[in-house]
Amino acid sequence: QVLLVESGGGLVQPGGSLRLSCAASERTFNSYAVGWFRQAPGKEREFVAAVTDSSAYTNYADSLKGRFTISRDNPNNTVYLQMNRLKPEDTAVYYCAAASSGYSGSRDQYYNYWGQGTQVTVSS
Repeated sequence: QVLLVESGGGLVQPGGSLRLSCAASERTFNSYAVGWFRQAPGKEREFVAAVTDSSAYTNYADSLKGRFTISRDNPNNTVYLQMNRLKPEDTAVYYCAAASSGYSGSRDQYYNYWGQGTQVTVSS
C-alpha cells in the first residue's frame, strides 16, 4: 500500500505561484506514473497533469499547458506541481494519484492510489 501526502497548498494572490509536493511512503512509487487532479467546489474532479516513472513523458490538460509543470524526484519519492500565473479559477483541492499500471492519462479511474488533497485558493 502506497500512501501519498500532498503539501504546499495555501492562499496566493492572482498572478502568483505555488509548488505542490506529493510525497510517497514507498519506493515502489518510483515505478508508478503519477498524476495531479483538482476539484473545485461544485465541480467534478479534473485532470491537471501526469508524469511517467522515468519522467520521459509528461501529459497536461490543454488549458493548463504553459502555466503548470509536473516533475519528479525519484530518489526522494516525491512529485511536484509547479503552478505559475495562478488565476482565481485555479482554486480547488489538488490531489496527487499514482498508477501502478504506468497509466499517465487523464482518466482518474486508472489511478489506484490517492492522497488526501491540499487546498489551493487564489484570491486577492
